Amino acid sequence: MNFPFYIARRYLFAKKSQTAVNVLTLVAVIGVSFGTMALVVVLSVFNGFENLILSLFNSFNPDMEIRLAEGKSFDMDEFPAGELENIPGVLHLGEVYEETALLMYRERQHIVTLRGVDENYTYITGLDTMIVEGEYNLRSGDHSNLILGQGVAYVLGANINDLLNPLTIYIPKRGRISGIHPAQAFNASSNYAAGIFGVQAEFDMEFVIAPISLLRFLTEHDQQVTSVMLSVDPGFNIRQVQQDVSALLGDDFLVRNRLQQEEFLYKIMRSEKWAIFFILTFIVIIAAFNITGSLTMLVLEKTRDINILRSMGASLSMVKKIFLYEGFLISTGGALAGIILGAIVSWVQIEFGLVRIQAEGTFIIDAYPIQTHPLDFVLVFFTVTFIGFLASWLPAQKINSFSAKLKHM
Repeated sequence: MNFPFYIARRYLFAKKSQTAVNVLTLVAVIGVSFGTMALVVVLSVFNGFENLILSLFNSFNPDMEIRLAEGKSFDMDEFPAGELENIPGVLHLGEVYEETALLMYRERQHIVTLRGVDENYTYITGLDTMIVEGEYNLRSGDHSNLILGQGVAYVLGANINDLLNPLTIYIPKRGRISGIHPAQAFNASSNYAAGIFGVQAEFDMEFVIAPISLLRFLTEHDQQVTSVMLSVDPGFNIRQVQQDVSALLGDDFLVRNRLQQEEFLYKIMRSEKWAIFFILTFIVIIAAFNITGSLTMLVLEKTRDINILRSMGASLSMVKKIFLYEGFLISTGGALAGIILGAIVSWVQIEFGLVRIQAEGTFIIDAYPIQTHPLDFVLVFFTVTFIGFLASWLPAQKINSFSAKLKHM
């Protein structure tokens, strides 16, 4: 057995002559434990919120989106859709046309983004699973229906069961319009809403889903699209599929996966997570000062033992290792205890949702979401033990002040 480690372990569990040393050691372990537990729980909460937000966005955004690098729309007759569908991993291809429109219901009006989609849209996204009222049905016979965002429906006060008052869409006509009547500058269509979806406030307040044929009629574009959406087989590497699609289409098109479609949001979420991590790390550092105090007092108490070890031929570096190992044991014990406590708290929250979200309004969840990642546990463990090592290093160096005296004793 490693001799310095053996002595350090004996010192940790042996009864000290000074009660204060025992108290400081216990406080150090408890402080490190609770700091570690806080790190584990907070990181798990951020993981839970991140996973929740990603699942909501994933129900609206496709696995992959293709847009022009420059320009708004392109002609599907000139787009290699057939070759794209033959790329390994590509499951479905959907055509999308988006246009800003004025939507009116009775006396209310709201500017929306009208997204025209084809029949493959439900295979590419999960929007049909996010319907909160009515149903996902874009056609009733020869008539086109609308699917409203929850925020849009709220602003307009729209009622999907109101068959007497349809919603009216206005989109500016192409080219230069002559005439004095404002209505001549717009293409219009009256349609009923078949359902209302609820994904996320940003989407719910902006988007209305419609058949792409209706958008092409209103914009007078027969085969134009603003984007092409793809669904990717989960068994394939999406980055490899993305590279294959990009190689086929060239530099004229931008091919973005789900993370890239909401890149700014994901960066903000990750920045917040690591900012909180570093803030809580400072709390662990403050708790680690107890390790410094405990080891400093232990060095003073064990002066006689140090003399004996030195007289028996132990080198100064070996004596220093004893107290470094002592601090390592304290920090490692606290880190392991904190990780276990954090895992238990996370499990209890996942199973029972004891900590509720205390806020006014309607939320899609009632309790704080939790998701544990093994890599977070590893990161927290090594961070805490490294802080413990630094906290142990300073007291170990104090032995230098005794070395000259020890040589003459």
